[in-house]
Amino acid sequence: MMRVRICLVGLGAVGQGFLRAARFKGEYLKKRYGLELTFTGIADSSGAIYDENGLDIAEILRHKKTDGVGRHPMGVEGMSGLELLEEVEYDCLVEATPTSITDGEPGKSLLIEALGDGKHVVTSNKGHLALFYSELMELSSEAGAELMFEASVGGAMPIINLARETLTSCSIESVIGILNGTTNFILSRMTSEGSSYEQALLEAQELGIAETNPAQDVEGTDAACKAVILANAILGRACTLRDVSVEGITGITQGAIELAAQEGYLIKLIAEISDDTLEVGPRLVRMGSPYAVDGTLNMATLRTDLAGEVTAVGRGAGSLETASAMLTDTLTIWRRHRKSI
Repeated sequence: MMRVRICLVGLGAVGQGFLRAARFKGEYLKKRYGLELTFTGIADSSGAIYDENGLDIAEILRHKKTDGVGRHPMGVEGMSGLELLEEVEYDCLVEATPTSITDGEPGKSLLIEALGDGKHVVTSNKGHLALFYSELMELSSEAGAELMFEASVGGAMPIINLARETLTSCSIESVIGILNGTTNFILSRMTSEGSSYEQALLEAQELGIAETNPAQDVEGTDAACKAVILANAILGRACTLRDVSVEGITGITQGAIELAAQEGYLIKLIAEISDDTLEVGPRLVRMGSPYAVDGTLNMATLRTDLAGEVTAVGRGAGSLETASAMLTDTLTIWRRHRKSI
């Protein structure tokens, strides 16, 4: 049995989902791969908790329902994620802090610290990647440490690994898809229920699909961040969030939805990434086409030279769904580096 020591920073919905997924799949990983994941450190906004012998995941999850880990009897209140990285022994940082599109923090500093120490990283965060992708990947390469981020685009939709690991014989010419579940839910409700934009947004907020301040979703910024990550990771374009042409869905009216439907079309927020194009905006898509996915689903079509069009569809959000991508990335790192971990 081989043990991989995990340091988890960020214990919101995604971080807790990763803990639940690791606990749920613990015996499966041992039997199938001979792999045991041991959490030696966990940090949230209240502080951190660590134990070189491994933390009790179930007990941490129970405590988290009522309080932060910093106020756990074994916790250190006020200890930051960076301070935890300096204190604890670990093989892989799992980073699930909130996204910042202004400076990429605190995730950026966490990645720099871990990669600088030669530690592998799995992240669900997209802010630092959308702003500093080239710098972070260069640091990863210099350190000989993996930086994996499937969960940062489309939650459980495996578009990055599909392009980079499965379609290795193909040149990817473009990526076109729906990368934001909140806007897709709003547009789907406007189409199916005849709701106004305001009514559909309110429903999304009441269901917890949209944030109280939904600006990053409805103005297209979230999808633009993901488009930048795909442009860098799949097409090799050295670009940042500043390079994306972005238009959101706030101007879409019920009248426009009805007019499109009369002609056999839907309105979707589409991201298009190619050597010449990097944009996010509302577009007409044909009813019944691969782009006609409903609700919070995400999808992306890879246009390739050999395989033609290959489309992936998956849940773009959800704690366990996102955690599944992070757990897969962790397994990939272990497979590649198990002799050195």
